[in-house]
Amino acid sequence: MKKNFDSIISKVKECGMKKVAVSVAQDSAVLEAVSEAKKRGIADAVLVGDETKIREIAASIHVDLTGFEIIHEPDPIAASLKAVKLAHDGEVDMYMKGLIDTKNFLKSVLDKEVGLRTGSPLSHVCVFEIPGIEQLLFLTDVAFMTYPTLEDKVNIIKNTIPVCNACGIENPKVAPLAAVEVVNPKMPVTVEAAELTRMCNEGEITGCIVDGPLSLDLAIDPEAAKHKGATDRKIQGDADVLLFPDIHAGNLVYKAIVHMTNCKNGCILTGTKVPVILTSRSDTFETKVNSIALAAVVAEELKKQV
Repeated sequence: MKKNFDSIISKVKECGMKKVAVSVAQDSAVLEAVSEAKKRGIADAVLVGDETKIREIAASIHVDLTGFEIIHEPDPIAASLKAVKLAHDGEVDMYMKGLIDTKNFLKSVLDKEVGLRTGSPLSHVCVFEIPGIEQLLFLTDVAFMTYPTLEDKVNIIKNTIPVCNACGIENPKVAPLAAVEVVNPKMPVTVEAAELTRMCNEGEITGCIVDGPLSLDLAIDPEAAKHKGATDRKIQGDADVLLFPDIHAGNLVYKAIVHMTNCKNGCILTGTKVPVILTSRSDTFETKVNSIALAAVVAEELKKQV
């Protein structure tokens, strides 16, 4: 069966409705998204923030808060700590950013007492459903790690594998991307891509197939792979994971897809105790709902690994 966001939402319904804690929930876009997620049977929500403002905003956008738990905490920092503690204590399955700046939101995620640290570095995964591409594409890291080292890239791959598994991809194909598909000592990115491939081949990275360096066309276009004679590669236009050399390459590709194609996408932060939904204010309503659905299936997958 073709994997897409409909299949992800169907999988959520199989494993049961999840629950998300929203940090500083007095945000119209987030309230709309969690309301829709509840209607679709994806997730219930605990709304932490200024209750008066939450109710005023909900009324202004015709969102019915009946059945939602609201925890009143007008101070944004205190609200974020109360919300993340719910995830830390296992009372909710995921954690979502509301009307709080990213810096303070991440401080709550990393809080030593009530945060969601696991000992692994955090990384960002964005999942795309793109017309004309058969498989879901997992882009990483396009928003969090700026200039990942070789060790960082190993951790990014390890963080991404459970996301792929949650979406029904058992042995994902990971393409460490570069401008070329051959190793060039003057291009360190290609050297690191080859090292990641070696590590996978020798069992130092497990649960996936790594083949790099690969140019973007060889990673996602079977015809390009055929024309370039890449018949000896483990990935021939059928990559699941696009591993970017740095945040510039990842972010540019991410925004090109979002603004130039009729795609669907959802994004989460990984390497945490539970999935963290860190959407941008510019993200669409549908992207926010998809991100909640993505976090829900990943939350279920992480429970299997405990």
